Amino acid sequence: MEGNIMTYEEKLQQYKDWIFRRSAYQMALAIIGIDKQTVAPSAGAAYRDERSAYLAGELFSIETDPAMVQLLKELKDDPQIDGDNKRAIELYYKQAMDTMCIPKEEFVAYQKLRDESFDAWIKAKSQSDYSIFEPYLKKIIEVSKKMYRYRNSDKNLYDQMLDDYEPGMTQEKYDVFFTALKERLVPLIQKVTKAKQKNEAFLHQEFPIEDQKKFMIQLLAYLHFDSSWGYQNESEHPFTSWTCENDCRTTTKYVTNDVVSAVLSTVHEVGHAYYEHNVDPKYDGMILSEGISSGMHESQSRLCENYLARTTAFWKYHYPKLQKAFPTQLGNVSIEEFYEAINVAKPSFVRTEADELTYPLHILVRYEIEKGLFNGIISTEGLNETWNKMYKEYLGVDVPNDKVGILQDVHWSDGSFGYFPTYALGTAFAAQYMHAMRKDLDVDTLLSNNQYDVIMNWLKEHIHKYGFRYEAPELMKMVSGEEFNVNYYLDYLEEKYTKLYNL
Repeated sequence: MEGNIMTYEEKLQQYKDWIFRRSAYQMALAIIGIDKQTVAPSAGAAYRDERSAYLAGELFSIETDPAMVQLLKELKDDPQIDGDNKRAIELYYKQAMDTMCIPKEEFVAYQKLRDESFDAWIKAKSQSDYSIFEPYLKKIIEVSKKMYRYRNSDKNLYDQMLDDYEPGMTQEKYDVFFTALKERLVPLIQKVTKAKQKNEAFLHQEFPIEDQKKFMIQLLAYLHFDSSWGYQNESEHPFTSWTCENDCRTTTKYVTNDVVSAVLSTVHEVGHAYYEHNVDPKYDGMILSEGISSGMHESQSRLCENYLARTTAFWKYHYPKLQKAFPTQLGNVSIEEFYEAINVAKPSFVRTEADELTYPLHILVRYEIEKGLFNGIISTEGLNETWNKMYKEYLGVDVPNDKVGILQDVHWSDGSFGYFPTYALGTAFAAQYMHAMRKDLDVDTLLSNNQYDVIMNWLKEHIHKYGFRYEAPELMKMVSGEEFNVNYYLDYLEEKYTKLYNL
C-alpha cells in the first residue's frame, strides 16, 4: 500500500466495520424505544428522551462521517462489488446524502422533539384533549419541513416523504390508486350499509382480559412465534420493533369488550416480525434488512391479519378453543355466525379496529390531511374539527371525542408523515401475493390443520428472505409474474362482501 491509498479489501473491511458500529447504536435506540412504549415509568421520560437524542446524534455522526460517505461513493462505483453489497451501498449513500445536509445539533433537537411529542400524545389521548398535542404536532410539522428542505431537492416536499416510505411513490400515483379504490368501494359500502345487517353484539360482551391473555398463549403457539426469537408485550398502540433477525418484539392491546381486537392485532404484528425474522441472515445488521419499504412490510402484516386470520379456515382451528375460554359469551354462537360477525362491514371511528371494506377510507382521510398539511391547505389549529368533518364526509360517522378521533394513531407524534398511505397500498399488494400463494398452496387446509408455518415458509422463500434487496415493483413481478394490479384487491373485496351480504 502506498501512502493512504487503500486496497479494495481494506475498503470493504472498513465498510463492514462501519456497518457494525452503526448497528450497535441502532440496537440500543431500538431497545430504548421499545421500553419507552411498553414498561418504562413515565416520570423518567425527560431523562431518557435527552439521552436517547444524544445517542441518535452519535449515530448521525457515524452515518454522515465524510470519510465514510466518500468511501461509500467509491465502493458503489467499484466493478468488484457484488450485487448485494452494491445495492446496500447505494442505499446507504442515498441515506447519507439525505441526512448529512442537516446540522447535527438540529437533528439531535428533532429526535428530542419526537420523544417529547410522543409523551404529549400519550397524555392528550388519555385525556381525550387534542389541544395538549396540537403545539407539538405543529412543531413536528415545521421542523419536518425544515429537515426536508435541507435536501435541496426539486421534488415536492410531501412527495419526498412518500418516497422515503415507499420508493417511487408520489402524490400523483397515490391519487390514481385512491381514486380506483373510491370508485369501486364507495358504491359497495353503500350497498352493504343498506343490506340486512349481521349480528355482532356477542363480540362486544365483557371478555375478561386475563382470559384473553390465556387464549393468546395458544394463538402465539399456533403462529409459531417462538420465544427464542420473538417476544410479545402490551402498548397503547400495537407495534413491532426489532434489533436483528432473532430479536423481534411485538405488542398488542387488549380491549375488554372486543375479543377479536387483540387477536387480529397480534396476528398483524407477528406478520411484521416474521418478515424481519425471515430475512436472509447474511443481511443482518445491514440496510437490506432494516430498510424494507413500508408498503412491503404492511403487505405481510395485512396479509396475515386479513387474508388469513379473518377466514373460516383459520377459525375452524381456533374457534372451539375460544368457545372453551369464553363458554358463557360464545357457547351458543356457531362458527358461521362468528365468521360473519368478525367480517361485519360498517363505518367506524378507529382505524386499527376497522373492517376490511371501510379500512381504506380511514387511510384516505389521513392521506388527504397530510397532503393538506404539507401543501399549506390545512392547519394544525382546529385539526380535530377538520378530522371530524372528513370522517363524516368519508365514513358517515359522528366522531364523539378526540381519543377515538385525531388522537387514535401514534404516527404523527414522531413525524412519520407519508407512512399512512402504505397501509392501503400494502393491503392491496397482499391480495396479489395471496393470489400467487394459492396457486402453490392449499392455504385453507393448512390454516385449519395447524400448519401456519408452511404458509410462513412460502412467504419466506418468495418475499421475506430478500429483505430490501429488491424494491416493491421488482419483487411483485418476481412473486406474481406481473406488475402490481389494484384489481386483485378490489375483486377480492367485491367477491367477499357480495357473498357475505347476499348482494
